[in-house]
Amino acid sequence: MKLDLEPKLIWKHFEELTRIPRCSKHEERVAEYVMEVARNAGCAVEQDDVGNVIVRKEATGTTDVPMITVQAHLDMVCEKNSDVDHDFSSDPLDVYVDGDMVKARGTTLGADNGVGVAAMLALMETDVVHGPLEFLFTVDEETGMTGAFGLEEGALDGDMLINVDSEEIGSVYIGCAGGANTTIQLPVSFEKADGQGLQIKLRGLSGGHSGTDIYEGRANSIKLLARLLFNLDARLCSIEAGDKHNAIPREATAVVIPADVDDTKTFVKKFEDTLRNEYAETDPNLAIETSGHETAEMMDTDSHSRALRMLLGLPHGVLAMDQQVDGLVETSTNMAVVRVNDVLEVLMSSRSSVESKLDATLHQIRAVAELADAAVEDEGRYPGWKPNLGSELLQIAKDVWMDMYNEEPAVKAIHAGLEPGVIKSIMGQMETISIGPQIEHPHSPDEVVYISSVQKFWDYLLGILKHVEQRG
Repeated sequence: MKLDLEPKLIWKHFEELTRIPRCSKHEERVAEYVMEVARNAGCAVEQDDVGNVIVRKEATGTTDVPMITVQAHLDMVCEKNSDVDHDFSSDPLDVYVDGDMVKARGTTLGADNGVGVAAMLALMETDVVHGPLEFLFTVDEETGMTGAFGLEEGALDGDMLINVDSEEIGSVYIGCAGGANTTIQLPVSFEKADGQGLQIKLRGLSGGHSGTDIYEGRANSIKLLARLLFNLDARLCSIEAGDKHNAIPREATAVVIPADVDDTKTFVKKFEDTLRNEYAETDPNLAIETSGHETAEMMDTDSHSRALRMLLGLPHGVLAMDQQVDGLVETSTNMAVVRVNDVLEVLMSSRSSVESKLDATLHQIRAVAELADAAVEDEGRYPGWKPNLGSELLQIAKDVWMDMYNEEPAVKAIHAGLEPGVIKSIMGQMETISIGPQIEHPHSPDEVVYISSVQKFWDYLLGILKHVEQRG
């Protein structure tokens, strides 16, 4: 449908983005769209070796002021419900308006970070007064920030950086957690299946972002299914769940050979009731389904035992809260993916604002995995972003919000990886803030962006740019 909404420039571009495939690592077409818009707007355009797009626009007002770099990422998390027929590589998103919200039917919306990208494209086309601007569109943020890591030292000219990848209107973010991923590979052996196969599928969980939503205590489908399997008189054949390191897995499927099919189905139903009681608030749609499934082989006794004990023993969730900032998660880990091919493979995603605590979490994961004789590899480590409460850009952001709404904005740090941490580590100490509209349930098919907040976000961004320009 056509998004006939205000501000028109942002929604025009956002609607176009919903038609362009842009899953992580497949940003070629959206990068071309950005460069086409930039060239048509008379801006200077370049693309680096990893695919990032850098655009520069001359000042429309005073030139003798700091250049501001506005930054967003081009990719989106491509998640869909299992009953939805959608090909992210070719199909446009089925977007619709629901009151003050924009949503997508059965899939992620891509408001993270599509609204930010659309705002930057709108800035290229707008004739409002501003100083010199630089736009950085990075690739592959969602699966490791490889675009940001691939930036060359000196690639940016800006003195100040405004990241537009936050998801809470009225908040200014000035810091984030660092993190790393861990891949675990557990060798498993199989033998001929001895009995009738049964598929067990756990679905209907809320999922969400493994950083910003981890404090909610939402259920993790892998942990719950492993807990169920551990209590069954059945042999494991396969288990599969999750496909993104930064999404709490919402569904999980296992195939087992039960000692008694009817007894197993009865136990599963009772266990479903137990879990629905435990997660009534966070995951009210939790459900477990069973169905017959033909399978030729099952894990041997030793592999079955080591696999389930490892899945139960590995940590998930909040491990520590910040001791200085009330309500902020300091350290967490997400059991994100499990699958069985020749080995049982698990992907863990850990975060912390304290480097030593991140190390401790990675060591804990390694210790549990190695007890099961699994191979462990840590990868994709990224730096955090240390807050600077004395930043001039932060003060400008606070003053502008106060002038617009007669209240102080909330100044926060976030328990998630944001690209400013990486960009600052490469470019040096650029003054940095992160702002954005109100987005809820990112990385899940329940993702929404609030229409009224997009107007506020746009007005706020223009207000900050105007304030900097007037300094000249």
